[in-house]
Amino acid sequence: MKIEANTPDEYIAQLAEKRQQAVSKLREIIKKNLPNGFEETLSYGMIGYVVPHSVYPAGYHCDPKLPLPFINIASQKNFVALYHMGIYANKNLFDWFVAEFPKHCTTKIDMGKSCIRFKKIDQIPYDLIAELVTKMTVSDWINLYEQQIKR
Repeated sequence: MKIEANTPDEYIAQLAEKRQQAVSKLREIIKKNLPNGFEETLSYGMIGYVVPHSVYPAGYHCDPKLPLPFINIASQKNFVALYHMGIYANKNLFDWFVAEFPKHCTTKIDMGKSCIRFKKIDQIPYDLIAELVTKMTVSDWINLYEQQIKR
């Protein structure tokens, strides 16, 4: 589901009302809890939280013109998705999240490598997402990225 937008607000405005509420709340929670240094932007056609070039001039190894991605929020065809690169790169963080998920949500976890899919948007575990985004600083992410992903 490709959304043409220039700002996060434009992105959200194009969603169905129920999706607007869920994505807006995820955005609010991320902005409130994400450690300093990350920057909100549109990234890969989604709302993104990145390490800006002013902090990490090398950018993303796949395309150095792009800032280093960290978290994205997207409204996909059948679900709302949260992409968290820290979960992909840090097994301990992944294991923590998988263990905590059932304490916050009655639905079964639906995950890919960095993607957490929420098919029932009225059951998004916002408190768990708030805690997740506090667990990695910009310097933690850069160090992990350079050790585990950039080669």
